[in-house]
Formats: sequence, structure tokens, C-alpha cells
Amino acid sequence: MTREAATSVTRQMTIDNPERPHCESSDALAASFSASYAGVVAFIAVATEGSFARAGDRLGINRSAVSRSVQKLEAQLGTRLFLRTTRSTSLTREGELFYQNCHPGVERIVQALEDMRDLREGPPRGQLRISATVGFGHRIVAPLLNGFRARYPEIAIELLLDDRTLDFSADRVDVAFRDGRMEDSQVIAKQLIPMPMLVCASPAYLREHGSPRHVEDLAGHACINFRMASGRIFEWEFKVGGRIQKFLPSSTCTFNDEELVLQAVLDGQGVAQMAGYQISEHLRARRLVACLAQYAPDDRGHYLCYLSRQQLPVRIRVFIDHMTTAVRALDLECATGLIPIPSAIRGEAMKASVADIV
Repeated sequence: MTREAATSVTRQMTIDNPERPHCESSDALAASFSASYAGVVAFIAVATEGSFARAGDRLGINRSAVSRSVQKLEAQLGTRLFLRTTRSTSLTREGELFYQNCHPGVERIVQALEDMRDLREGPPRGQLRISATVGFGHRIVAPLLNGFRARYPEIAIELLLDDRTLDFSADRVDVAFRDGRMEDSQVIAKQLIPMPMLVCASPAYLREHGSPRHVEDLAGHACINFRMASGRIFEWEFKVGGRIQKFLPSSTCTFNDEELVLQAVLDGQGVAQMAGYQISEHLRARRLVACLAQYAPDDRGHYLCYLSRQQLPVRIRVFIDHMTTAVRALDLECATGLIPIPSAIRGEAMKASVADIV
């Protein structure tokens, strides 16, 4: 029933009972909705089963409760719905008309309940709306969706890549991948992997300019910055003396795309602080070298977030389990012991790099 229709019914009840206050009419309307719903369900059960007793068995209540619900409904409608004898129960003409009008609606309600039960308990299916930051979404999440879709073909995926702050309700998101530190107590956050932030440079750059040994040394290097979706420049972070220290270097280049920052570092244009998942393969392949690793902050992570642990649809549960296993299997963590040292780095640059790593 629409709000306008409900208002019309309330107004009519007030006209029919002019001595009652408006609030009492509203209470009567609410009570009638409650009684009508129970009465309609009882009515449909009796009409289908042909017996008040069998209807009670189907509904899990006794015969007298079914009879009372139907009687209340008949009183509300002002008409008899059943012809009752000691041997049989049959619909009146008005009852047949009411059944024809009500039955499709009740069937849709039953189907809706069964659909919700299937979504929670049946085979995984339905629509799944996922959000991820642009960099992590492109490099990690999107490639892993192929395996998930192959395993669960009845789940339709919509992936939204956006670095802005997410609103689960407004954006109608089921699951989100978030980076950094989790400060939102309204969501459940499951850490997938740590998120080390490492200052990196190419071997060619380090041969020419040497490696920074302390945070203050960055002032003498060509730094490449990243402009976030908010418009702010990303501040580099270091853990110095057990405390987080932020640093915004002067920049020779600034990009609003993480891949462009990475490419500039690979090309030897300067140094940049990047997340471990972006550079792990380049570290192992010796295309990049980590600097100032001893100052890398250790309280960041990549998180899989959702609103509640309670009553999660099965499509969300299997996605969380699948992606947790798949992301961790990628071995994206950049342990300092795995950081290679190119043998081509000589002299002071070599000494500085070794000092940073050990």
C-alpha cells in the first residue's frame, strides 16, 4: 500500500469515527494491517487445503487460531468468505473473488522468501557489487576475478575502481578492498596482507646518485609524487624511533596515476614511495632496489571490508573466502630479506644500499 493510499484510509476512518482523535485512527489502522495479514494467510491456507484443521497443520497453529484469524478478516471486510458445515468448507462467491485477488500476491511473497533463503543457503548466485582502489583493483583484484567467475558462474560481478572514500550504503557496495589503516568502526575489516610502503629507485638511478641512508637525505634526490583522488599529494610515511613521521618531498614529477609513478621510477627518473604489491615483482627481478627499508611503516594493510558478519548472503561469503586465499597466494609481501642487491651497484651507492637493507 502506498503512503497516499494509507493516508486516504486513515482519513476515511476519521470521517467514519469523527469523535476519535487522529492518533487513535492511526493505531487502529496499524492494528488492522496486522490482523489482515494474519487473516489473509489463514484464509489462503483454508482455501487451498479445504479445511480449517488441515490449514492449521500447514501453518503450524491450531484450528481455533485459524478460525479466529479468518473471522477477524471477515469482520474487517464486512462479508463472509466461507460456507461452513459440519462436513465441508467452501468459498462463498465473495470468497472466490477475494482468493483470486489475494493468491498471486501471497505467491509472490512466498517466492520472495524462498529466493532470500536460496541466496543465503543455496548455490551461490546473484549480483555482487565490489569496490577497490584503482591501483590495487587493476593489478590484483581484477585478474583474480576470472578464477572466481569460473568457480561461481551464477554470480554476476560489478567491479568499481575508485580511490575516493567509500559509502557502503550510498554506493550499494557488498564488498570493498581498502588500503592503509582502518579507522571506520562501522565496517568489518579483514586484513588480506600487510601493506609495506617502500622507497624505491632503479639500479641506474642509484649508480648515478647514490642511495639515501636517512629520511633527511631525500631532500637531495629527485622525488616523484602521487596526487590522490582528493587532490592532495600523498605524504610519504616513515617509522622513526617507533613513531610515524610524515614527509612531503619537493618533487620533480607528480602524477595522479600510480602506474605512471612506477614507470617513472623504472625509467630512472627518481625515487618514490610505493606500496609493496606494486613493486614486489620488480624487486625480485632486480629492476628496482628498496631504500630506507628500515624506516618502512609496519601498520598498514590491504583489507577486505563488508558491513556485517551476520546473515551474509552465500555469494558474499564465498567471495570473501576465495579472494582471501587467492590474494595471499600471490606472495606480495616484500620482506626485506628478499630485496635483491644488483651487483652492478658499486662504490658508495653499493655501501648505502647494503646499509639500508641490513
